[in-house]
Amino acid sequence: MSKFAEKLFNCWHPVAYAREVVADKPHGTKLLDEHLVIWRTADGNAHAMRDLCIHRGTALSLGWINDDCLVCPYHAWHYDESGACVKIPQKEGLSIPTKARTVKYRCQERYGLIWVALDEPIYDLPEIPEFEDGSWKMVETGPYEWKSDASRQVENFTDFGHFPWVHPGLLGDPERPIVPKYTVEIRDNVLHYSVVRPEAPNTDDFPVFANEEVLKPERRSRYELHLPYSIVLRLGWGGQAGMVYFYVGQPISENKCKGYCIIGRNYDLDQPDSFLQNFEDTIFGQDKVIVESQRPEQVPFDLADELHLKFDAVAINYRRAMMQQGLDYYHYLDVAE
Repeated sequence: MSKFAEKLFNCWHPVAYAREVVADKPHGTKLLDEHLVIWRTADGNAHAMRDLCIHRGTALSLGWINDDCLVCPYHAWHYDESGACVKIPQKEGLSIPTKARTVKYRCQERYGLIWVALDEPIYDLPEIPEFEDGSWKMVETGPYEWKSDASRQVENFTDFGHFPWVHPGLLGDPERPIVPKYTVEIRDNVLHYSVVRPEAPNTDDFPVFANEEVLKPERRSRYELHLPYSIVLRLGWGGQAGMVYFYVGQPISENKCKGYCIIGRNYDLDQPDSFLQNFEDTIFGQDKVIVESQRPEQVPFDLADELHLKFDAVAINYRRAMMQQGLDYYHYLDVAE
């Protein structure tokens, strides 16, 4: 029995960058403890199926693509985009059993990501008009695989209190550790909140932000946290320059997740992608050490299990909302008991 909340199966989750799923090679991954194979037909469309040949349980992701079919590497059974086996070389000319098929899942491609829902989706993907505006440059970073629950990675991304200590000189200033007051508003499955907070000046190694050339710059951050594991963060510094962070987590298994971070900006368009990619590799690397040390590896959604202060308002509201909408990690077990 799965330990994941049932409603998580009714959500869209990222399973790969679109560039990782090439035309002639299946891509294996894992979502909510389910092994998946992602592949493309000749029209370029991506498809998601259970990574399992019904014949002898072989991983289809080890196979290849032929005649718009996914071919099992063990006995070359051919599966079409519906999941049905349409060719069994060992019994040519005979009818194929109806049981000869694998499970097909809902799949779509958007924002440079492949998304899969294991059951009927209950939420739409976030709308990010900047990502569909040709004047913004998009940079893909990661993905970042951690040994933690996906909710731990989400909460870390939007935690204001750790910036001066985990990312001093990059995202925060230890001389200005106070978290400004802010409020969280919940509409449907989205948490909305904004904050103007202290920011470290740009460094020579990572000149990636458009903050003012002042001694103590500030960042204007506007967040949308889409349950269960997506964040749209819009950054501004008082001028026309803007940056959009899109973070989304893939819940792989109980104690493993993968984070995708796509960044759009309307300034420094000629700067190599490597500047932002190296910056995020550094930031996520610093965070990984901390988050992987947290116990338990899963977010404890019962607020009594950890100590919360006012500046933890995002985590408090996130945990409450996840529980109220039946998305919390142990909700399935609570109902079953």
